[in-house]
Amino acid sequence: MRPLLLLLFSSLAALALAAGVYEHKLVKIESRRKRMMRDGTWKQHLAKKRAIKALRPNQRDTYPQKVYDWDDEEYLGNITMGTPEQPFLVVLDTGSSNLWVPDSSCDGPVNCAHCVQLGFLCSLACDDPNCCRGTAGSPKIRGACDGKRKFDQTKSSTYKANGRSWKIQYGTGDAEGFLGIDTLRFGEANTKQLVVPVTTFGQALDIADFFAGDPIDGILGLAFNAIAVDEVIPPLVNAINQGILEQPIFTVYLMHMFDGENVYGGVYTYGGIDTQNCGSLIAYQPLTHATYWQYKIGHISAGGFDTQANFYQAISDTGTSFIGGPQYDTDKIAAGYGAQWDDQNEVYRIDCNANIGPFAVTIADQTYNIQKNNMIVPGEKKGQCWLALFPFQSLMLPPQWILGDPFIRQYCHVFDYGRQRLGFAPSKQP
Repeated sequence: MRPLLLLLFSSLAALALAAGVYEHKLVKIESRRKRMMRDGTWKQHLAKKRAIKALRPNQRDTYPQKVYDWDDEEYLGNITMGTPEQPFLVVLDTGSSNLWVPDSSCDGPVNCAHCVQLGFLCSLACDDPNCCRGTAGSPKIRGACDGKRKFDQTKSSTYKANGRSWKIQYGTGDAEGFLGIDTLRFGEANTKQLVVPVTTFGQALDIADFFAGDPIDGILGLAFNAIAVDEVIPPLVNAINQGILEQPIFTVYLMHMFDGENVYGGVYTYGGIDTQNCGSLIAYQPLTHATYWQYKIGHISAGGFDTQANFYQAISDTGTSFIGGPQYDTDKIAAGYGAQWDDQNEVYRIDCNANIGPFAVTIADQTYNIQKNNMIVPGEKKGQCWLALFPFQSLMLPPQWILGDPFIRQYCHVFDYGRQRLGFAPSKQP
């Protein structure tokens, strides 16, 4: 009996370690921008961002500045950490590489030092005016972690201490804390989860106040090692290194934009290509840099305007809901579509029923057409719409374009870590 039992246990162990394919369903939420514009607080939020930017004259207004605020984020995923599982709702972000969630001790109050240092701009940049009356050590105000789910390491039997600290700079503040090691599970508890043991992650002691009031608990980065803070191995790269995935790839399928809250928003498929929601692959495009998911595109044609450039550098980013490009180009495209720039709210407004042609992106010898239903999206109120386009200044340095969710909704993206390339397949949704 012993040989048979040994064989049985060996077979079960091999099955448990076998590489597989895992689906991770998304939750659609209302974006911060839409909510704050409806509540009348968006202009104050923009004033705060401008004030903080004014204090950083050496920081280029480019990709990290715009994308890392997640003002337009509408697709989130559930994960769990530890044993037993502690749930979190996070941004699944191809524009960053670190995983962090609030720590149990991140319950406020927070220090006002960062506000006091702003001098006369303090009243613009800080939510609580009391901060602007104190010194760099006092008073203290309610923390942005309030109301968020927090990780309690004392309740996890698989937790290990790391000992190092971490800090990430965002456009309107910081997130910082210390590192820990525990088991990460992609997906909700009691579903078929991608289980990644020995995952190094950030336990946030302080997070920027732009996270306050958002359903977002934390960030799960899906980019490469090269841009990971403290050289932490990104979560999915860790899964690949452990041989947990059938292939070193993941597919992103996003539902078309619509009004709805806490409803199904799409699916990430780890370890394989999503053939249920995505059609046949059209082509792969090699990355120019394995940092972000950065690649070369040709010209962009939309609204009767053509960029006419030989090539640009672009980034595929699930963490932004719009398409970003040089302001000269986006202004021309918006004008061709009949959209008007709203300077106070920093959006292009457009008639919800405008009859616009496709937003065409040329990559290698293929042209990808983003249709109207992915370029005209619901605004802050019923009957109001935005053009899913925003300007940013790259100073001719890459990337010149950020191809966010409108492109990914139209064409499923296959993110190939192993061969450092991106694949594009038409979404099967109508």
